[in-house]
Amino acid sequence: MTSTQRPFDPENYRLEALCGRIFARHSDRIRVRKPQTAVANLARIVKTFLKLTNRKGFHATSLRELSEAAELSMGGLYSYFDSKDTLLLMILDEVDSTMREVLDAVPTDVAADPTKHLRWVVDTHVRLTEVMQPWFVFAYMEAKSFPPSARRAAIDSERLVEGVLEDIIEKGRASRRFSIEDPALTAALIKPLLQDWYVKRAKYRRRNVSIDRYIQHVTAIVEAAVDAKA
Repeated sequence: MTSTQRPFDPENYRLEALCGRIFARHSDRIRVRKPQTAVANLARIVKTFLKLTNRKGFHATSLRELSEAAELSMGGLYSYFDSKDTLLLMILDEVDSTMREVLDAVPTDVAADPTKHLRWVVDTHVRLTEVMQPWFVFAYMEAKSFPPSARRAAIDSERLVEGVLEDIIEKGRASRRFSIEDPALTAALIKPLLQDWYVKRAKYRRRNVSIDRYIQHVTAIVEAAVDAKA
């Protein structure tokens, strides 16, 4: 892969593709054995669950409501998970594993150059969260209401991106490509800029800000913050 190619194919991270991954990862727990049926129903369940929780919140959403909205029986739901918390962990696990997979796929020539790598992470993160917006909004907005294990998983996923950014900034600092005193704090401040695209989408829609324009502006802000040298 060259530095001009997209870091991932968005079609691999659409709803059904993600639910196919969930099915493969949790096949020992899911009692429906036919992949086509299982993935289609998982897609209905996850899509409905994310809509309900976005409207009502995680705690206020019951499996009975999910059953009715997804038009699946309670027994049908229990063929895929044994509790709402298990479904929650399935979703968070997919968000985390997808982010790890995508960020690990950085092209070799990009990884060798801190400035290119930083630009690549900004571009990749924003485009991935564009495709998976309901998943990321759910993980971010509802984290405070999750049970402890799920809350830790959500926090760890957020820290993953901060850690990647911090490593890149530290490498740029060591090679004198960046002039910055505190890579960890800088990484922590960059993360909200990336999150703003999926958390406050309506704000940018009202201003007619396209995804490409957003990426360009965030990249310029980040490069100015680290005082990137050509």
